[in-house]
Parts: sequence; C-alpha cells; structure tokens
Amino acid sequence: MKAYDVRGRCPEELDATLARALGVAFAEETGISGGGGSAVIGRDMRVTSPDIAEVFAEGVLSTGANVVDIGLASTDLLYFAAGEWNMPGVMVTASHNPAGYNGLKMCRAGARPIGRDTGLNLIAARASELLSVDNRPGVTLGQRTEREALEAYAHRLRELVPITPRSNLRVVADAGNGMAGHTVPAVFSGLDIELIPLYFELDGNFPNHEANPLDPSTLSDLQAAVLEHGADIGLAFDGDADRCFVVDERGNAITPSAITALIATRYLSNSPRSTILHNAICSRAV
Repeated sequence: MKAYDVRGRCPEELDATLARALGVAFAEETGISGGGGSAVIGRDMRVTSPDIAEVFAEGVLSTGANVVDIGLASTDLLYFAAGEWNMPGVMVTASHNPAGYNGLKMCRAGARPIGRDTGLNLIAARASELLSVDNRPGVTLGQRTEREALEAYAHRLRELVPITPRSNLRVVADAGNGMAGHTVPAVFSGLDIELIPLYFELDGNFPNHEANPLDPSTLSDLQAAVLEHGADIGLAFDGDADRCFVVDERGNAITPSAITALIATRYLSNSPRSTILHNAICSRAV
C-alpha cells in the first residue's frame, strides 16, 4: 500500500484473493454496501487488469452494491465519471510502473480522493480481516452494468481548453502503448490539429519503452519526432495517462512547474482570485 493507492507485483503481491477482499472493504468504507449504492470501475491495458477488475467487482457486488463498468479508461477518465455521476470509483492500474505491476486507485463519490489518512488505512485493515476468513466468491447481490464515459470526458476537456479554429497546430503525442492511445484520439476528434501518434497501440507489455515520462530516457523518441515533423509541441503520457510531460518545438523537455504556472496564469486571467491547487514538489515559479 502506498500513500494514495494499492500497488505491487501481480500476482505475487496483488492477486485475485486480495483484490476481492479490497472490493468488499472499499464498498463498506464508501458506504455503498447493503443499500444498492453504486461504484464505477475502470481499468488500463495491462495484461492482468481485466482479471483484477473482475474480482474487485465481485467483492463490491457481494456486499449488495452495484458496479458500473466503463471498461478501458485513463485514470482521469475514471475520476471524471466518479465526479459526473457522483459515485465512488476504482481504477485498476499501476500507473507508470513496469509491466509486471498492477494496482488500484480509489476515490469517493464526487472524485474525492482516498489516501492513507482518508480511508485507505481502514480499507487495508478491513481487507486483512477478510483475508483471515473464507474469502471465496459468494452470492452476487448487486447488479453490474456497462456505461460509456469517454465521449462526455472528451467533450469536457474541449470545454475546459477551447482550441480556436484554424489553429494549424501540429502535435506529436507519445502514448507509450498506454491509455493515452485510447483517450487522445477522442479528445482531439474534430479539432483543427494535426495529430502525429507514437505508440498508440494498447499493449501492457510496453514493447517500445516504459510509459514513464518521469524517466528522461523515455522522451527520446518523442523529441526526435517533434524535430522530424516540425511539430509545435510534443506530449508524453504515462501508462494510465494521468501524467503528461511536454516537449517544446525544439525538442526540449519543459519543467512541469512551468506548465503548472502557465495553466494557472491562463485560468486566473479568466477567473481572477480563484484558488490554484498544486503539490509540494512544484518550484517557486508556481
């Protein structure tokens, strides 16, 4: 267990038995068990994600809660659904970790985060209790449905960041075989942007490079493509596409703190005196 999620080698550390127990504990902690409440579940493209999502859902359903399955998703797409539909949510992903890992990112209804001090410790303790007793699949009491969220998510992003017609932007995006290969085409659909995709095929084995833009070595293909195509900008995503690094038109990586400051400045120009949230690792520039 990390500060804000559950993550480990799969199945050595995170297996079906543990995932099922975590599903039960999650339903109880978020208050949806026993009363017909619902949780939304998404998953990334890792080889083990379908099985982990399935048994986690079994745990939720066994408590009488319902499951809304959005299928393949980025983490921010899952958070969007949890906020839009006011349901607790779970994303099956190991983010930027290598192929042998998997994990769970959880949130409460309204996409309010669940971390070590806001319920994750309690979920872990309850799962440990369940592991000490018979935790085999029981009677399914809740209902499971499938629901589409990608198009509404893409529409929301285009509302947040309107692109002017005839912008003539040329953008290289490196999905690293991760979930950006699923979300970026939907977000860019209909925009006057030339999109040059790198590694958009979903593949949890990460055959080209790790989907971890925190490692500068993973940016080399993107930087080369930006220069080759004369692009205006390059985007590098991690495995669950909730982290994006930016490369400028010269192929230089831009510090995320500069990007945060630019976004904050733009937002404040439209909504003066708004509150800007950032984490503790940003530079003083923010």
